[in-house]
Amino acid sequence: MSLSAVNQTDGIFRSVCSLDCPDQCGLLVHKQDGKIVRIEGDPDHPVTQGAICNKVRNMTARIYDEKRLTHPLKRVGAKGEGKFERISWEEAIQTISNRWKELIALHGPESIIPYSFYGNMGRLTAEGMDRRFFNRLGASRLDRTVCQSAGTKGYSYTMGASIGTDPEDTVHAKLFVMWGVNAVSTNMHQVALAEKARKNGAQIVVIDVHKNQTGRWADWFIPILPGTDAALALGLMHILFAEGMVDNEFLVQYTVGHKELREHVKQYDPHKVSAITGVPVEDIYRLARMYGQTSPAFIRIGNGLQHHDNGGMIVRTIACLPALTGQWLVKGGGAIKGNSRFLAFNSAALQRPELLENKGTRLINMNQIGEALLTLDPPIRSMFVYSCNPAVIAPEGNKVRRGLMRDDLFTVVHDLFLTETAAYADIVLPATSAFENLDFYTSYWHHYIQLHQPVVEAYGESKSNSEVFRLLAQALGFEEHAFRDSDEELITQALSGHGNSYITDVTYEALKQQPYIKAQRESFFLNALETPSGKIELYSAAMERDGHPPLPTYTPLVEEGNYPFLFIPAPNHNFLNSTFSNNAKHIQLEKVARLHMNSEDAERAGIATGDVVRIWNQRGESELVAAVGDNVLPGVVVSQGLWADLPGTKQLVNSLTPDRISDMGGGATFFSGRVNMEKKRAKAE
Repeated sequence: MSLSAVNQTDGIFRSVCSLDCPDQCGLLVHKQDGKIVRIEGDPDHPVTQGAICNKVRNMTARIYDEKRLTHPLKRVGAKGEGKFERISWEEAIQTISNRWKELIALHGPESIIPYSFYGNMGRLTAEGMDRRFFNRLGASRLDRTVCQSAGTKGYSYTMGASIGTDPEDTVHAKLFVMWGVNAVSTNMHQVALAEKARKNGAQIVVIDVHKNQTGRWADWFIPILPGTDAALALGLMHILFAEGMVDNEFLVQYTVGHKELREHVKQYDPHKVSAITGVPVEDIYRLARMYGQTSPAFIRIGNGLQHHDNGGMIVRTIACLPALTGQWLVKGGGAIKGNSRFLAFNSAALQRPELLENKGTRLINMNQIGEALLTLDPPIRSMFVYSCNPAVIAPEGNKVRRGLMRDDLFTVVHDLFLTETAAYADIVLPATSAFENLDFYTSYWHHYIQLHQPVVEAYGESKSNSEVFRLLAQALGFEEHAFRDSDEELITQALSGHGNSYITDVTYEALKQQPYIKAQRESFFLNALETPSGKIELYSAAMERDGHPPLPTYTPLVEEGNYPFLFIPAPNHNFLNSTFSNNAKHIQLEKVARLHMNSEDAERAGIATGDVVRIWNQRGESELVAAVGDNVLPGVVVSQGLWADLPGTKQLVNSLTPDRISDMGGGATFFSGRVNMEKKRAKAE
């Protein structure tokens, strides 16, 4: 397919799903009269093989939603009121550049900050011209740590990089341990691979705080108390060593610290671990023996685990398990936290960090943007938000929205919709969808890199991130050639000079000829990892230097007052973070914002399924519909999805989440908050 797809009014064209999802599906887009009328999976994609989720299958409802922005806007009402009037792109760019010139003259460039994440996983869209622009501007730097950073850091202490099993090999596994991942909703093709293995006798175990769709799919669901997963992993290690179910030859050849670990885990006997985790002693033994005696055994390490105070250590600890039983050498065994290292490209060439003149420019953690907007000195005076919706997704949401209400904060939002964040903006810019952009995509789960060429023309007057930052660079007088590079040149630069032996044959020209190119795993060796020792580090001196215990260790969650319930605001099936939460079709599919609770807790509070429940803590409150049963342990409540801030609702669950930083990687602690709850009224109206 070529750029000519844009000019063809009818036909079927290859595309890529842009959502922040590990599966990164190949798509076929059907066009009629110049518009997308249907989206289906590409059966030729080696991993996703034509299967797609409801989110994407109904994407046309989002692309052509009547609420989608078509032109720039400027605010004419109060902040948060949502009153805007149409302006031209020329006026919008001039307004932004003039205001920034004033701020830089008066307060310096660090008074400005970008706020973005991976609402679109296209590499140019997420980390291309935007990064160049803000580096050259000298703006405050954003530490983009809201999602995977704690677990990525913890995993790298053990394995050296974001590198794991080839998902395609997991069809050979005989045991799947889905640990802290609602894969049915967030990694559906890992489920499809497990189903193929299941037909050949594989068993599927799910460990989670909530018996969600993945838990119900499992052969065995193990409920666990939030934030105690490291203790369970250590209890399994205790039994594996004690009962001689470890691969000593593997430990000697490919690890460091196995002797120290053997002694260390003696303290994590199953009775102690059961008291911490809520998992019965007999289940701990059963799971350990199942894992120790089954090969290939594969662990899918989920995203939710790292969203605790101790999230980095949880992931680091679980990552040690495959080494104990030598599963890394067995096809289909091992683990996946992420696989982004296999497709690592030349991010420096794409982002151009050398354009940042002041290397000491302040770094602000995106999880604490509310606190930063309210208390930072010198203050943030302007924020440019794109590919993200902090008013809904950031922790301590009430702080964030108070910060956005500041009269002296000049806010620009570039998005497809007038989001909750955009309602506070001074200037709103319409963004293209992924189907309108040239970009390239690298999965962080499977091993395929894909080129995406635009399928339809830009919607209304919408512009891509690349276009917007080129315009702003021009308005601010940036003369470097870096701001004149085309999207084609950006892709070429990103795929050159990266030094990644896994993608030596991947170029822009090659991607134009081949829809999917796979990383070459042949150069992956367990005795040449990117750890200091080159081996799997069960004992990590690097962790010790960084102030962490060098051996896997369980540490409790931070104490948070007297609120009786641990609160987990988990993802749902039909939204992806706040994406789709404002689209009628996807709201219809998801139906209602629920709060899952244990029957014992509900009975004590006089709550029945369908009642409206108020949950609250020192940060805020939400009102959700009760779902009572045995899907969570006593003392735990779980919501699902980041619902839109619709009139007459109190659904913004991140109003209750802490903005504390996790144990490593600067990560978020969404799942380590506590709440109280009470019945608001009987049965939802």
